[in-house]
Amino acid sequence: MRKILILGAGRSASSLIHYLITHADQQEWRVTVADKDPAQAQRLVHEGPTVANGVALDATDAQARATLIAQHDLVISMLPAFMHMDVLKDCLALGKHVITPSYVPDALWPMDADFRAKGLIVLNEMGLDPGIDHMSAMRILDRIRAEGGRMEAFESHCGGLVAPESDDNPWGYKFSWNPRNVILAGQGGAAKYIRDGQVKYIPYHRLFTDTVRINVHGLGEFDAYANRDSLKYRKAYGLDDIPTLLRGTLRKAGYCEAWNAFVQLGCTDDGYAMELPATATYNDYIDSFLPHAAGRDTRTMLMETLGLDPKGAVMQKLDWLGLFGNNAIGAAGLSPAATLQRLLEAKWKLGPDDKDLVVMWHRFRYSIEGQHQELQASLGVIGQDQTHTAMARTVGLPIAMACKLVLNNKLDDRGVLLPLKPTIYNPILDELEKHGIAFREEEVEA
Repeated sequence: MRKILILGAGRSASSLIHYLITHADQQEWRVTVADKDPAQAQRLVHEGPTVANGVALDATDAQARATLIAQHDLVISMLPAFMHMDVLKDCLALGKHVITPSYVPDALWPMDADFRAKGLIVLNEMGLDPGIDHMSAMRILDRIRAEGGRMEAFESHCGGLVAPESDDNPWGYKFSWNPRNVILAGQGGAAKYIRDGQVKYIPYHRLFTDTVRINVHGLGEFDAYANRDSLKYRKAYGLDDIPTLLRGTLRKAGYCEAWNAFVQLGCTDDGYAMELPATATYNDYIDSFLPHAAGRDTRTMLMETLGLDPKGAVMQKLDWLGLFGNNAIGAAGLSPAATLQRLLEAKWKLGPDDKDLVVMWHRFRYSIEGQHQELQASLGVIGQDQTHTAMARTVGLPIAMACKLVLNNKLDDRGVLLPLKPTIYNPILDELEKHGIAFREEEVEA
């Protein structure tokens, strides 16, 4: 009997847990879900009490965490990314395989040799983005290269959004994953990519204006803004010499222009606490970022400061949020970003019958025997309900399927791994198709 430990029972864990439970008897698995909120863990394992149990764990308690890890064969960390390193160090010391959906921390690479020496697998970037993006891209890239193609450009964009039938607000957005990550998106250094052989940088204050418009077949138009360091994947993807490489995040068309208003004001800053009482209004909150002008109302000052059209789409979005009314911020001593998050969590909440949407889009430009060609691949997944959202399915199912590969000894490689080889991406993409998570490919005129 192989024992699997899941650390964290948050928004993205539901479909992962459901898959492991439904396959537990066949695969001879026993599953433990550990969370700071034991009731949440129990709620997600209720369908499989004989093969799964939920337990309480404060993941910052090093002794309790290590004790629990020691009792299992494979650990899946669904904790916030900044907590992964402690888990990874425990797994190395205790001799456990580990899977995460997050980007590889820089501090993990020096441990690669130690994990390999112990015969351990550390499979990272195994969710949606990163995860399905890598696997789907590598499958097509490998196919193009096998046909003699020479890559000239590769672009990849992904977004977690709201399904069209549940899209009832002017932002075209509702939260289906960690709201804090949405508020802070794009911070932590300039985005970097390469276009026609020239490396380009987009600092945070320009990130939501330097966007591109993308039309995804059957799903509509989206804004795409550059995502982190696109160039870090050149070597991993075997694209060292490619002239154009860009990875980005998708939002519904028009979202980025409006979000840029918050960026320019400073509302997304998480570096200091505001001196506003809990009874202050969101009008007071916005006004605190504007130049002082006695007798001028906040809405007018905002439009003049940012050069916004009073009847334009951006102001319609800001008005809809209730930023210029008397709603109290409700908590004192928060950062600008955390104060904004309180408002957006209420306004962008998925309703009881709402469904979310995951969209991914790749563009491959290449030449074969001097003939330029272009292939576009797109994915659209709509959630089943508020528990098994599209985000939870696309993040959790690849991780769950990777458990089979690891525990059934289907992977020869050891150490710190990404899902870039056919031994990983082929079985997982094939099984995802059976769950309705499949790409549509289209050849277009180059």
